[in-house]
Amino acid sequence: MFETVTKNLEKHNFTVSCFATAKEASSYLNKEIDGQSVAFGGSVTLDEMGLYDSLGSHNSVVWHVKGNTPEEQGILRKKAMDTSVYISSVNGLAETGEIINIDGSCNRVSSVFFGHERVYLVVGKNKIRPDYDSALDRARNIASPLNAKRLGRKTPCAEKADHCYDCSSPERICCGLTVLWCKPLGAEMEIVLIDEDLGY
Repeated sequence: MFETVTKNLEKHNFTVSCFATAKEASSYLNKEIDGQSVAFGGSVTLDEMGLYDSLGSHNSVVWHVKGNTPEEQGILRKKAMDTSVYISSVNGLAETGEIINIDGSCNRVSSVFFGHERVYLVVGKNKIRPDYDSALDRARNIASPLNAKRLGRKTPCAEKADHCYDCSSPERICCGLTVLWCKPLGAEMEIVLIDEDLGY
């Protein structure tokens, strides 16, 4: 079901696992990650999968969205930098192998790039596009506006959740763009592909 993107990701040294359902992927991750310190990037995908609760039952889990105040969230973001495992989703994945993320505070993209013993990127089929340009377009004009709306941001894109306005709002959430062309040197990184629509 993911032949082309798997081939291209593996060509760029990523480990790839494919699953028919989110439930199967969740079961796999719970077997792979046990007795570890784990942090989550902001992700509707991970929330929909219930990974915080399932992994939290046998791991030490940190997620800034569980903070009740901006101060608590900031503390949790910093704590997340010290975990052995980091899990996130992506905003766009090209079948040609490029992995695209757009971030506000950039804690998520920095943790994906460096600092953890293992990184898992969990991706529903709705995030996949044929090439880099269309994956970038998806990240900017689908994922980012929907996330801004979900977070209640005062930005032009959040009002209609239709496309990026390249605004100057102080509440803008698309502050940093990252592209992984191949697995970072020395990193242990696995892409978990799921044949279901998940997240934005």
